[in-house]
Amino acid sequence: MNPTTARANFTEWRALLAENAYDADPHLRSLLAFHGREAHAEVLRPFGALVSTTLDDLARDTNRDENLPRLRRYDGQGHRTEGVEFHPGYHALGRAVYATGVMSAYREPGHETETLATMYLYSQNGEAGHACPLACTAGLIKILQAAPGDHGAWLERLYDPDYDTHFHGSQFLTEVQGGSDVGANAVVARPAGDGTWRITGEKWFCSVVDAHLFLVTARPDGSPEGTRGLGAFAVARTRPDGTPNGFAVRRLKYKLGTRSMASAEIDFDGAVAVPVGDFQRVVSVVLNTSRLYNALASAGLLQRAWREAAAYARTRHAFGRPVIGFPSAARIVAGIRTEAYAARGLSFALAALADRQATGGASEADAAAWRMLVNLNKYWTSIATTRAIRDAIEIFGGNGAIEEFTVLPRLLRDSIVCEAWEGSHNVLCAQVLRDARRLGLHEPMFAWLEALAGPHPRLTAARAAWAAVLARPDDEASLLIRDVADLLRPIAQAQALRAESRHPGSDPLLPAVIDHLLATTEPGWSALSDPNLATRIAALV
Repeated sequence: MNPTTARANFTEWRALLAENAYDADPHLRSLLAFHGREAHAEVLRPFGALVSTTLDDLARDTNRDENLPRLRRYDGQGHRTEGVEFHPGYHALGRAVYATGVMSAYREPGHETETLATMYLYSQNGEAGHACPLACTAGLIKILQAAPGDHGAWLERLYDPDYDTHFHGSQFLTEVQGGSDVGANAVVARPAGDGTWRITGEKWFCSVVDAHLFLVTARPDGSPEGTRGLGAFAVARTRPDGTPNGFAVRRLKYKLGTRSMASAEIDFDGAVAVPVGDFQRVVSVVLNTSRLYNALASAGLLQRAWREAAAYARTRHAFGRPVIGFPSAARIVAGIRTEAYAARGLSFALAALADRQATGGASEADAAAWRMLVNLNKYWTSIATTRAIRDAIEIFGGNGAIEEFTVLPRLLRDSIVCEAWEGSHNVLCAQVLRDARRLGLHEPMFAWLEALAGPHPRLTAARAAWAAVLARPDDEASLLIRDVADLLRPIAQAQALRAESRHPGSDPLLPAVIDHLLATTEPGWSALSDPNLATRIAALV
């Protein structure tokens, strides 16, 4: 093969990736039909065309070193603004995603599934500067909808589909001494005597620092230590005169991933704030919302990794044949595709359950199952995504390390951030262990999973393993909780896929995906003794 032919193959690979991301995803269409959201295709199909073309190009441009956000603390006349300057492509991306109505859907309860389907498509270009703001804004909307007082003016701006007049939301919880240990937070809130409060102190990690409205955790003066002494407050970015509302940005964070979205360190000094409800409820809502968004973002990254690897393996030739013709490469591509299906299936099942909770159609047991699984699912999807993107890079060989050749290096960095944000793996598993031991929430979780698609021996075995770990002393249980979480993962995902596969007109690839998922995760499985491995791989590629 000569260089001209090789470059022609590259052109063919890129043309395959330019196909509408919605039309190229039969499983997404199957899931929307299964969950009764087919009508959302009116939004997703045109948006999918943008995702694969215009937005792909913009995401690449805005993540280049020379185009990353910059802190601009003063305007040209010397007035303090604490502003952030973005590449024009960042705003073009924002206009496209908010124009879908992705946040205005929250005006009425019961539309999480549609919103997350849009998020999923968008995330196939990585975080791309706006996936994190979408999650933060969604969480803030839910808090203000339930908060005492009239927050209608803020909510209207948060719903606004016009990017240029829309309000972004953000959540500033993390402090340098605490991290996940929010009980160690020391930022202070003092009453001002007029129904508002004043916030003072340092926040260590503030993503979406350009947001118009911040959700801030602070400790009311004189309150006890630990999480029970904390409060939750909304802080507008500016005062009525347009000046910064008692805060200064120390610096922007130079991050591993999600680089075109601005994260910073902030000092508050008497910022005007409004209380928005009980701290425990507020944090639970925003974290669980973000964890579900994180899972769908991971699913989007997985889908893009599969599309990149599969298209490249079909069009790239080596040693006289397409790369996909090598069984070892086909096995990698089949594995990535299986993980993408698994992540989508359970994540959309949880989105649909969130909708039922929002509209009063879910029981207390359903809510308990959702609480457990939204934590586990974030862990499962994020860690699977990093592994799958690394596998996709292997398909590309040396080309996989070149950022101007493929998006995979950027997606890998973003996926590692998805692993760390909204609760690291150990933090999430520790939360699940506490919920199981103190509240017994694992029982409704297993009941819900069984109800999805009926009993299964793997589900029964996982349940027994959980019971055995929960019977151990605290330190032993903490040592083993990730092991039983990992044991549950494939069967929990398979249950969601099994339920979907029984729906008329579902994706015909589902049986092969389920078989491969369960076969390759069977305890003690060895490829050496799996006579059907090659047949399953052939079906999946």
